[in-house]
Amino acid sequence: MNARIPDDALPPTLDPKALQAFVDDKWDNEIIPALTDYIAVPAKSPAFDADWEKNAFIERVVRDAAQWVEAQKVSGLTLEVVRLPGRTPVIFFDAPATRSDNGDTILLYGHLDKQPEFSGWRAGLGPWTPKLEDGKLYGRGGADDGYAVYASLTAIMALDKQGVPRP
Repeated sequence: MNARIPDDALPPTLDPKALQAFVDDKWDNEIIPALTDYIAVPAKSPAFDADWEKNAFIERVVRDAAQWVEAQKVSGLTLEVVRLPGRTPVIFFDAPATRSDNGDTILLYGHLDKQPEFSGWRAGLGPWTPKLEDGKLYGRGGADDGYAVYASLTAIMALDKQGVPRP
């Protein structure tokens, strides 16, 4: 069950059309190309790639996502790639509050490792062969949280662009 959004959660000055236009532009011009690159990398979960550290596929997708985040120049945002021995790296970024009267914290989560290949792909499609067809991007990982870092930061930027203070 979803919680009801309070009537005063968003300011009356929010322009839904401008919000949608911003997100559509970011999605089409930056995120789809980034996800296309991401899909092409077989960054399988360590449970399915015993040599994940040596293969460095996870390292590549983490680096690419971190570089995209840093390139967005969100005011006050800090980014750290946390590394622990034998564990996949974690991208941690913090976009501090711009709303002073609220102590709420929002956590947005995603992951960049992927499940393994499987059989049964339609002709012309494959797990590591990204293909945009009829507005849908096909390939392994694109619909399993690979987009989370891009979508999360775009949501923050869309609200910032309209001057909506964030908790």
